[in-house]
Amino acid sequence: MNYITPLFFGFLSAFVGITPPGLINMTAAKVNHKEGKRNALWFVFGALLVICIQVFFSILFAKIINRRPDLVALLREIGFCIFTALTIYFLWIAKTPISKPKKLKKNSKTKRFFLGMLLSALNFFPIPYYVFVSISLASYHLFSFDKTSIFIFVNGALLGSFLVFYFYISFFNKIENKRDYIMKNMNTIIGSITGLISIITLINIIKYYL
Repeated sequence: MNYITPLFFGFLSAFVGITPPGLINMTAAKVNHKEGKRNALWFVFGALLVICIQVFFSILFAKIINRRPDLVALLREIGFCIFTALTIYFLWIAKTPISKPKKLKKNSKTKRFFLGMLLSALNFFPIPYYVFVSISLASYHLFSFDKTSIFIFVNGALLGSFLVFYFYISFFNKIENKRDYIMKNMNTIIGSITGLISIITLINIIKYYL
């Protein structure tokens, strides 16, 4: 059995999904800046615990949907509409985000661990994201819904998530002078990513009906 493929795509999916600055990775960077790397890592571990659960149940849900080709086609069409709308919003409608520094009080590592869990639990994007990704990969025979593949994929996603979080913790302060540039262009970056996903989804929809 090929163990590299689910590990790679789990890693890649997480890397693409988490790299754009968001609430969790930006908070991890701020905790590191104000309280040090130890508290920041505890925050990340809390977030990773919830992410692990989200990815696992997303794939189980995708496994059920994958047994119904009509539901898979419907999900692709819904996903195409959502990602197209997001592309239009981020590229032409959304205002440029403004970076506002936020003061953080000193807190124990336990509080930071549960804060990471809380913020991650409030982020519902990973669930439809990993459902869509796993079904898309399965349609190309790049992923199967057996227990081993699911376990490896989840670990790949955790590894990719941790790497992105660690990058934010370790290097964000070093590139702080470029933060405003990143924030000003973040809508374009996110819009480009969602646009690429929309194109790939549209191709799959066309192939399904041909």
